[in-house]
Amino acid sequence: MTDEATGQTLDRDPVELELPVEGGTLRVLRFGAGPRTAVAAHGITASGMSFRAPARHLPSEWSLFALDLRGRGGSADTPGPYGFDAHAADLCAAAERWGGGAPVAVTGQSMGACAALRAAARRPELFDRLLLIDGGLPIPLEEGTDPDALLDASMGPILARLTRTFENDEAYVDVFRAHPALGPEWNDDIEAYVRDGITGPAGARRSSAREGPVRRDGRELITSGPAFGEDLVGLAVPARLLHAPRGLTGAAPGVLSDALVAHWTARAPRLTAEAVPDCNHFTILMGPQARTVADRLVGMV
Repeated sequence: MTDEATGQTLDRDPVELELPVEGGTLRVLRFGAGPRTAVAAHGITASGMSFRAPARHLPSEWSLFALDLRGRGGSADTPGPYGFDAHAADLCAAAERWGGGAPVAVTGQSMGACAALRAAARRPELFDRLLLIDGGLPIPLEEGTDPDALLDASMGPILARLTRTFENDEAYVDVFRAHPALGPEWNDDIEAYVRDGITGPAGARRSSAREGPVRRDGRELITSGPAFGEDLVGLAVPARLLHAPRGLTGAAPGVLSDALVAHWTARAPRLTAEAVPDCNHFTILMGPQARTVADRLVGMV
C-alpha cells in the first residue's frame, strides 16, 4: 500500500525471506515491493527490523532487503564464519539474489556500516551507492591498548544484557524503555524493533543476539581500523556518511567526532558527510530522521 500523494510505502510489516549463505541461511526482511533494490546491515546487537522506519519512507519503486546478520535476530543460529568479510559476503549474496542483475544500493548502521563498506570495497560491481549511518569510520586505537579490555569497557552493559533472561516480553521491553537514548523518543518503530529481538521459552525470554558472535565482531571492529581506512580510501562507488550529534546514551557528543569525520572525508575521495540534527546513534535510524536516511539513500546518484 502506498500514499498516492507522496509515493511513500505505508506498510510497516516486512515479508520474511531466506538467503542461502555459507553454512546455512539468513533471515532477510523485505520492505516494499518495487524493482529498485537496497540491501542493509544493522548494528552489532540489532536486527533487520531496525530499518523499518527508513524503509517506510522509500518511494514505492524501491524495495529494501534488511539482513539479520549471523548470530543475531532470525539468523541467530546461523553458524560462522563471523567477522566483516563474512558479513560483507552475505550482503553481496543478497545483492546478487535480489538485484535483478543490476547494481544496487547498500547501507548499514553502526557496525553494519562497516560491513556495508567492506562489501562495496570488495565487490564494487554489485553496488551503485553506499550510505553509512553513524558508522563505517575506523576507530582510533592507541598503541598498547588491550582490545578486549576496551571492548568490555565500551560494551559491558550491552554484553551483560545478552546473557540475561526475563520473565516475560514486557520485562524485556521495559529495559529498552528505560534506556536514555530510546525511552524519551519511544515510538512504534522502536517498539517493533525491540520486540523482534526477543527469543527463548516462557519465563526465560532473552535477546536473540548471541554473545559469542557479538564479541567476535566487536573485537574486529576495534582492531581493524587500518583495513577499514583502506576500504574507504579505495572506494570506487559514491559514498555518503550521515552522522548524529548525540551518542549511545542519547547525549552529546556523537559516536563520530567532527574531527574524525573531517579527517576521513578529506582522505577518501568518494566520501561525503552530513550531520543530521536532533537525533542520537539509534534515533537517526528509528526516529523522525529516518525520513532523511531514506531521502539520502534514494537521492545519492
